[in-house]
Amino acid sequence: MNNKRFSADSNIPVRLYKGSISFLTTKQQLIILTALLLAVLLAIIISTGIGTNLISPWNVIKAIFGQGSSLDVITVQKLRLPRIISGAFVGACLAASGAIMQGLIRNPLASPDIMGVTGGASVVAVAIITLIPTASVFWIPPAAFVGAAVTTALIYLLSWKNGVKPLMLVLIGVGISSATSAVSMMLLVTGPTEVAQKAFDWLLGSVYGSSWKHVMMIVPWFIVLFIASFIFTRRINMLQLGDDVAASAGSHVEKDRVMLIIIAVALAGASISIGGAIGFVALLAPHMARKLIGGSFGSLLPASACCGAFIVVAADLCARTWFAPLDVPVGVFTSAIGAPFFIYLLWRSREE
Repeated sequence: MNNKRFSADSNIPVRLYKGSISFLTTKQQLIILTALLLAVLLAIIISTGIGTNLISPWNVIKAIFGQGSSLDVITVQKLRLPRIISGAFVGACLAASGAIMQGLIRNPLASPDIMGVTGGASVVAVAIITLIPTASVFWIPPAAFVGAAVTTALIYLLSWKNGVKPLMLVLIGVGISSATSAVSMMLLVTGPTEVAQKAFDWLLGSVYGSSWKHVMMIVPWFIVLFIASFIFTRRINMLQLGDDVAASAGSHVEKDRVMLIIIAVALAGASISIGGAIGFVALLAPHMARKLIGGSFGSLLPASACCGAFIVVAADLCARTWFAPLDVPVGVFTSAIGAPFFIYLLWRSREE
């Protein structure tokens, strides 16, 4: 009996690409990861079938492969599925970015939106929308990505003093976030009235109007950056123990921190460029995953991505059905859940 329990809970080493990616997991964690992935797939199928034209889950699956009625095929393949898949990958990128930042900075409040990364992307995107109304919508994704990168570099430089302390990153990031929010609001107030609604929707976050082109934009970013984050699995596990312990274990602390910040910002930038400033997913999803699967980064990262994908898919379903024919920005629903959770985290850590 004890032997069986031990074998079920014992660590399973995973080594990929000749050991360049290696981490430990357990059978229980693998079962939970499988269940989370199935939950995301089920949410995508159910969400795709719900709308003005209701489609059963089985007919959704048939329509995905071009079978069934022509109306179902067009509704699924052209109208709903690209938006829902885009939302799933936007949520996965945000959650993975949040998981990296929380592990790297060792602070449960760390996330791209709290630390100003989302704010930097928002300023540039809103500036293009309000100041250059004739600009193509395809300017916004790369511009938002550049804004996120520049803001992160600024936060890192301002935090530097004989190295970077995690607490300073958080504090300066919160200050930068407030400043960028003020600039975005000023651009909205002073910009042309006819484009203000478009910019405001982008600030709230939405995957409305996403097409297969958007899916093809975000999927390669997610795959490449997700694999890159796994290369640093052991190092981020060490960094969570503190800089001194990580350095004594052979980690190049500042180099590893810079690389992990670049990966986290790139993930956040990819999601922001497609879905806008969807709030609190990067904060909420890693906490959900940590409760389900534990804190080991090798299992936490994919679990966070699944949780983030599920949150955005579910929130987007509410956004396009609860107030039909209005299409409410998905960020309204994620903020409605995330803001009270953020307050709870602050209350719980008030003694620290």
